[in-house]
Amino acid sequence: MDNRVPPRAAGPGPRRRDRHGRGMRGPIAPPQVPLAASRGDVFRDLVQDSVDRLERRWPQLTDVDFLVLEVPRLEGTGDAWADEAVPLGGIIPAREGRRARVVVYRRPVEIRTKGREERATLVHEVVVEQVAELLGLTPETVDPRYGED
Repeated sequence: MDNRVPPRAAGPGPRRRDRHGRGMRGPIAPPQVPLAASRGDVFRDLVQDSVDRLERRWPQLTDVDFLVLEVPRLEGTGDAWADEAVPLGGIIPAREGRRARVVVYRRPVEIRTKGREERATLVHEVVVEQVAELLGLTPETVDPRYGED
């Protein structure tokens, strides 16, 4: 009996099996499983959930863009935040054909929270506060459940 391994066919192309003959390894989880979602995607979903909740009460929010950025930009000198806290969100008013924007900063919010529920609560509070500032209302007017745990 001959135990020799046949020579590998020479030629271009990807290797179809690993050296142990098990084949190519696939992803850890399929894309529809939450394990496959990145932290940024999960955070965007939290913001979108909050926006959907508010749009039912305030239809004019469909004309507002909601953005998620990693961190706020430091404008001006290097000591701009020395005496104040890092912002969790902000607004950019509408002007010259541009829609108003509400921005939520992901990393400062994540740093201040421990779990998903706490993060979802803080994200909703930030969105409500920014929408209230944009509309010139109090946060309690925008969402009557604002501040309740």
